[in-house]
Amino acid sequence: MTKARTRWPRQREAEGPTPPRGTAPTAGVDATDLEACLSACAAHSAKLVASLDRRRTALAEALRHLLATHAATVPAASAGSPPSLLRRPAKTPFGAALVLGDALMDPLLAVGNKALECGYEGEMKLALMIADTILTQRKRSRAGWRLRARVLEAMGAETAAVTAYERYLELTEDDGFGVGAKVAGLREGARLQAELVRRLADSCPRARDFTDRSVTDSWAQGLELHARGEWDEARPRLIGALLAQIATDAPVGEIRQTVSHYLGLLREDTGIAGGGGSAPTARRTSAARPAAASPEDPPGLSGLPELTALTELYAEQRRVRMRGPVDDPTFGGVCWLTLGEFRNRIAGKSICLIANSQRVGASSLGPEIDAYDLVVRFNSYRIDPAATGRRTDIHVSIHKHGFNWDQYVDTRLIFGGISGDWKYSLRNRLVPGAQTYLGDESLRWPLRDIGRIGRDAWPAIPTSGFNMLWLLDFLDVSPRLDLIGFDFYESGAYRLPAAMRMPITSVHEYTSEKAWVMERAQSVTDTRIRLR
Repeated sequence: MTKARTRWPRQREAEGPTPPRGTAPTAGVDATDLEACLSACAAHSAKLVASLDRRRTALAEALRHLLATHAATVPAASAGSPPSLLRRPAKTPFGAALVLGDALMDPLLAVGNKALECGYEGEMKLALMIADTILTQRKRSRAGWRLRARVLEAMGAETAAVTAYERYLELTEDDGFGVGAKVAGLREGARLQAELVRRLADSCPRARDFTDRSVTDSWAQGLELHARGEWDEARPRLIGALLAQIATDAPVGEIRQTVSHYLGLLREDTGIAGGGGSAPTARRTSAARPAAASPEDPPGLSGLPELTALTELYAEQRRVRMRGPVDDPTFGGVCWLTLGEFRNRIAGKSICLIANSQRVGASSLGPEIDAYDLVVRFNSYRIDPAATGRRTDIHVSIHKHGFNWDQYVDTRLIFGGISGDWKYSLRNRLVPGAQTYLGDESLRWPLRDIGRIGRDAWPAIPTSGFNMLWLLDFLDVSPRLDLIGFDFYESGAYRLPAAMRMPITSVHEYTSEKAWVMERAQSVTDTRIRLR
């Protein structure tokens, strides 16, 4: 029998001041002083000098911005005194040293998000500390609870993550990030995992004899016995190690790796080599098998149904954790639109594109907007009939959040630069019955994919509004094409309340988009730019 690659599950280590490797953090917020958090950020920034990892480079830049913002918002230190972040903090009442003001909130969140994206243990702990610092001073911070939930989920502490996600949902009216589906997926995934583990334990009663032993020792012994062909003795030790992991509250990711490895060993013993779909061959001859099979006999071909059931449970718990349960895989019988079909649907119709700007929100343009044949709105648009009009015929959104995806529209176009991420978002966030037509992948990223305009010609990431405007200009089938309230956020944003805290992202280059529009404008007023 082929010797398997050695991989040992980790056993929970002793409790410490920070969550140790191999354990899941708790649900409760760890009260953290802002000065201590900033000191940790300064120390971590020093560790990232000359890092070649692009994610850590982005984190280092976010840290520099945070510390510079902090330095600009605190009184100047007296001459000769060391910087506050490098000085041993004085013994003052908790929370009295520094207060988390609005100027520091967004940079601190940016560091937390960049640290989470790194995925390394040190950065995870920093991100969790930042979330706890925010929630120590702002207990009702939606962004703080969502950051904490995402960090806990990445660390494998799903129970604590669900608690934080639910707190976020209590504080928001618009679930634009699909948190509700995420919570449902985590709960269902935990249920399916528990069912899978129960089946394994019931199929091998002897496994319970190893639950009180060292996880690492039991797993190593199981692998050694498996390599010698002694599956009867290997199986209880391997399953026992898994049960011990669960008993010690190991992170979900480690449990998943253990289950995956065990199923691989079980497939090998059953006689299924690899995943090429070849017919299984029994590892043992009938002469080698005892006449009366015991419940713990190697399954061989007779064990294929049980192996299939376990594999299905494993695959489904992975799927629902990634995308949440999908009640209707056809999304309400949605009709997919190709580029050509979209062109035919808008041909000959007057179109207005409505910006999410304060210029629109403070206007009285509602009746004029509703008079167009087609009204296009973007992302987290907000409806005030007198100012914005009532109708939305086409909703255009970036794939990264799901604001207004539950509002019915005739046509919905979802934009995204990476095909896999775009598909993942559609599976997660699309609401069945909320649209009749949905743009397919030919409409996923117009400027780059249809126009073939690369980063050398247009370095910035195009906004949803510009992608849509470019597409309509490229198709050139509308007798009237107007932009309402497009001042490129000079008047500020006018969005759904839950989206107002989202920063106007710096990855877009609004100056270039404005120049492109003005070069093609036929007339310009304070509220309307006419391109046709």
